[in-house]
Amino acid sequence: MFQPQGIEQRSIMTSLGRMVYYTATGSPWQDQAIAKPEKQTLVFLHGFGGGASAYEWSKVYPAFASDYHILAPDLIGWGRSEHPVRNYQIEDYLTTIREFFQQTCTGPVTAIASSLTAALTIRVAIAHPELFKSLILTTPAGLSDFGEDYSRSFFAQLVSVPIIDRLLYSTGVATEAGIRSFLEQRQFAQANRVYPEIVEAYLQSAQQSNAEYAALSFVRGDLCFDLSLYIQQLTTPTAIIWGQKSQFTGPEIGRRLAEKNPEAIRVFQQLEDVGLTPQLELPAVTIGLIRQFLPIVNSQ
Repeated sequence: MFQPQGIEQRSIMTSLGRMVYYTATGSPWQDQAIAKPEKQTLVFLHGFGGGASAYEWSKVYPAFASDYHILAPDLIGWGRSEHPVRNYQIEDYLTTIREFFQQTCTGPVTAIASSLTAALTIRVAIAHPELFKSLILTTPAGLSDFGEDYSRSFFAQLVSVPIIDRLLYSTGVATEAGIRSFLEQRQFAQANRVYPEIVEAYLQSAQQSNAEYAALSFVRGDLCFDLSLYIQQLTTPTAIIWGQKSQFTGPEIGRRLAEKNPEAIRVFQQLEDVGLTPQLELPAVTIGLIRQFLPIVNSQ
């Protein structure tokens, strides 16, 4: 995959296999003359979808590497992490996300996560609040929120048919044309913001051996849930960024979720003219918002 300058690949072992992550260890981030001795930790967690990986945050996390300890994993089944041959379930990610924090972090940290992974991170924070100092989330949706059942959609039903599911993945997802089409038509608000490196990074991840298992579990709806049933239990200070043109779940869903827990959710920011992943589509704006929100969610 693509690694920013000064970023090293490491790994841990989870209950489902090896999880790769990226952290700032080289020049210029770790030069003794400029490095800060005591750095807080920021963990960047990517969302799901064909070709997803930690690359999703790679235009954002280097901006924080001088001031923070940066961790950005490829979740199990994605990127360079292990791809167990299994039908993935919600509990698989609740468990392995928790294991990642327990093994790599020495105290409460700020998690910055996107999409369905952000919704799962909320559930991990509810069950294990001691692991989290704060959350900054982009479009955190369970994709079955407020009773909407994504798994009943035509596409989810189609992908549930054996043989057809693998065929759709190999011909419609794990190809350059398939990746570009999805990014331009579904993930980004503006197609001209999709450039060749993004397509190639997603394609490399989508073509990893057994990559289809996690992707198809996601598309079938096996990992979706109703976040509105959980979000009131959240006590970790949280800020939410929501792309105004997110095609899967619009900002009205985000506002309804935020209104269910105004004590924990301190900020809800709708971002105009951006889709599901502002961290890739408008990385400079996303960096600015994260910097703005960090003192808000980390204040007592």
